[in-house]
Amino acid sequence: MAPRTRGSATMADIARLSGVSVTTVSHVINRTRPVREETEAAVLAAAGQLGYQAAPAGGATGRVLGIASSAFSNPSFSDLLHGIEQVASRNGYSLLLSDTRDDAVTELRAMTELIDHRVQAILLAPSAEPGAALDYARGQDVPVVVLDRMVDAAVDQVGSDNVDSIGVLVDHLAGLGHTRIAMISGMPGLSTTEERVEGFRRATARHGIALDDGSVVSGQGADEASQEAMTRLMTSAQPPTAVVTGNNRATIGAMRAARHLGVEVPRDVALVGYDDFDWADLFHPRLTVIAQPTTQIGESAVDLAVSRILDPDRAPRRLTLATTFVHRESCGCDPHDPR
Repeated sequence: MAPRTRGSATMADIARLSGVSVTTVSHVINRTRPVREETEAAVLAAAGQLGYQAAPAGGATGRVLGIASSAFSNPSFSDLLHGIEQVASRNGYSLLLSDTRDDAVTELRAMTELIDHRVQAILLAPSAEPGAALDYARGQDVPVVVLDRMVDAAVDQVGSDNVDSIGVLVDHLAGLGHTRIAMISGMPGLSTTEERVEGFRRATARHGIALDDGSVVSGQGADEASQEAMTRLMTSAQPPTAVVTGNNRATIGAMRAARHLGVEVPRDVALVGYDDFDWADLFHPRLTVIAQPTTQIGESAVDLAVSRILDPDRAPRRLTLATTFVHRESCGCDPHDPR
């Protein structure tokens, strides 16, 4: 299908800006032949910068919202999607999903595919480097709402409090007498990871709890890496008496490591985490966690997207929603204790 352009941008312009041939640009734009990921990323970034828009590839038209995320397999995604679907349906929108794999190149490709299918707005759970994807959407005049992981960009965003929420967990552990507290953090580079680590460091400092280089260990946002992180912590010369996990994947990995090591929670180590999920109440012991308003994040993201579609020129909004401390047994105290 022949491309159509916005303004005066042409494939030749894209080729000059990206430093490749017009033929290569054509292969990327029209998807007629695979090219190297680095080349594809350069071409798509140039196309976004120049405001070039390819003809849709026979995709969906009408009232459609795109979702670009890597979280489809995450236990909390069903709650997020439920919120998105509820409000989207109420406003007459259907949904189109694309997996970013938390990779900047794949994220950019996902963005272009959604735009090729004429979505009216995109809900993006961004990677650690979302600049190219955001620039491309901006060049195509397609609104983006960032959800969960905040970014330094003039776009609508909605997420949870991270800094103070982790502080609530540390405050609780410190109140129980713990002075050796460690953390298993999430994927490096994400705002959620950085904010939760910052909240952990602030709270431990507030209680005079000393940290060393091994007090914060990355779980990479994955079960296996988090299991390895917990194993390192608990087999160290001076293991922590309490561990804070930065997301539900880290919690699952930490519990698995404890079981394999024969470490009993909370007798041998207290465990608290960020993120609640359906089975947290079924673990033994039941997990003390910070619960995000995940469904509300999804609802608010669609509200922001619809508002942006109706009023493209309004100022960007950034919503930070409150979390809830869910007191169960893995912290090592009676969940009915008011502490």
